[in-house]
Amino acid sequence: MKAEPFESARLTLRAPDPTDAPALHEAYCDPRVMRFWSSPPHGSIDETVDYVTPQAGDQWRQWAIIEKASGRAIGTLAAGERRRGVIEIGYLLSAAASGQGYGREAVTALIDLLFAEGARRVFADTDPENVRSIALLTELGFQREGLLRAEWETHIGVRDSVIWGLLRDEWSAR
Repeated sequence: MKAEPFESARLTLRAPDPTDAPALHEAYCDPRVMRFWSSPPHGSIDETVDYVTPQAGDQWRQWAIIEKASGRAIGTLAAGERRRGVIEIGYLLSAAASGQGYGREAVTALIDLLFAEGARRVFADTDPENVRSIALLTELGFQREGLLRAEWETHIGVRDSVIWGLLRDEWSAR
């Protein structure tokens, strides 16, 4: 699916392109950033290009997170419709860009977009040890909805999954 561009105060969010790969590879090859990702750190820029390039029939929309001030890609966002009106989100931010509010800004803008498009529920699937992601989701008003035991077989072993959900009415009430 095509990811239409949108913006926030400090960020441009647009479909990734191959010129973003060197900057994005800094995040996708970093074992600390990729610890809780569903795939291991990337071994080459070509692997990152393949990973962030939309494929025909892909049900996920992907955006590169571009810092307006530098024009540099600092991470990615993704959204996939699981059922009509129910959207799963994912996000990744480079270590260098962490701690500056970019993740919160990007995910907030994405949630605004998804609810404006008609979603009734947005959810995220996190590793129970991913403290930073859980902090972001709870700060944005997501509710812990469940624990799926031994849900994922990943590069760091079999992992549990915590599901976090946010309803349109909850977001509007903020």
